[in-house]
Amino acid sequence: MSLTVAVSSIEEIEARIAPLRERLTAHPLYAAIQTQDHLRAFMESHVFAVWDFMSLLKALQQKLTCVSVPWVPTKFAASRRFINEIVLGEESDEFEGRPVSHFEVYLEAMQECGADTGAAMKLVDAARLGQLDLAAAPEAAAKFVATTFELIQTGSVAAQAAAFTFGREDVIPDMFRELVRELNRESAGELSKFVWYLERHIEVDGEDHGPLSLKMVSDLCGDDARLWEEAASAAEAAIEARLALWDGILAGIR
Repeated sequence: MSLTVAVSSIEEIEARIAPLRERLTAHPLYAAIQTQDHLRAFMESHVFAVWDFMSLLKALQQKLTCVSVPWVPTKFAASRRFINEIVLGEESDEFEGRPVSHFEVYLEAMQECGADTGAAMKLVDAARLGQLDLAAAPEAAAKFVATTFELIQTGSVAAQAAAFTFGREDVIPDMFRELVRELNRESAGELSKFVWYLERHIEVDGEDHGPLSLKMVSDLCGDDARLWEEAASAAEAAIEARLALWDGILAGIR
């Protein structure tokens, strides 16, 4: 496909989702979190989005890399490398001198500040058996995960890549991270692991990952107008799902 077409199509998606991203960046949830109790309530729902992100990532790994035997090289080498880099960082990062996934660090952060990990662990226990059990999840979190899994099960790989690229958690604003740092100072370090998670999650995205994720979407959509529309719709749906999750957490806090 031509570079001009790719740039134009990406710009169209970015313009289409811009109002949604503005709503997400300015969401009243961030300002509503004022105490550790509020933050614990946030984490008890947000942990499902952390887990859900890993499932979307692994769906992309299955489609863009070869995870079967005998091995064969897949089509898009740059996207193959990009996804493997993300998997390395998210699934087996180095923390306190040991390999660990960001989801596991998040669970440790919840335990460190007294948040309840019971519902999240029920989800993990069911997943070990190949089941998606959201019965114990907060309602808004369950709906968020269900939306992602519908995309994983029925959406094209282009749509999945777009949801991954445009619906990431880099929309969490600086004001929220500053609030968490302040709460950590006030609580004598009880939120240190959560601070690490937030800062590391942003760091591993890196300056290179943004352009690479856009190239992934461009490669997968090619010159197919239908796939570009699927990508745009998936990007919108991913941000709308995040807004609904934030609305649900905010309602619980209030």
